[in-house]
Amino acid sequence: MSSEPSSTPNVQKAPQRKRGGQASSVQIMFAAILAIALILAINFSSRIAATQPLQQTYDEVSGEIERLRDEQSDLIEERDYVRSDAYVEAWARDEGKMVRPGEVLVVPVPSAVDVESAPVDAPLIEVETSPPQSEPWVVWWALFFDSAPPDL
Repeated sequence: MSSEPSSTPNVQKAPQRKRGGQASSVQIMFAAILAIALILAINFSSRIAATQPLQQTYDEVSGEIERLRDEQSDLIEERDYVRSDAYVEAWARDEGKMVRPGEVLVVPVPSAVDVESAPVDAPLIEVETSPPQSEPWVVWWALFFDSAPPDL
């Protein structure tokens, strides 16, 4: 009997992985990256949702500022016109009834035809706006006995 080694070669088998409860480091890294991406996506979407009312308010305020600037420019133009000699002359001729030397003021006189401007007086009708006042004892009677008072 010889002590020869067996004819089967000495082949080492690769250790088999346990598929059960343990996860590999690649799977753990993938899960961590996925969790971080999910958190960032949720945070980003909440920030977008939070800016919507702010954008609407910003648009409203911008519109109001533009309107107020237009109003300010109109008021400045009106102020400059009122300070000018042209406004003073227009007021003097229209409302002040003033004329320049050499001009004649013409004031229209009402026509000779007499037009009734006053309406014909209509007869006055008295209208009672408040309910008739009943005597105090009638009110007390109705409160205490919850019925109409007797006729006296």
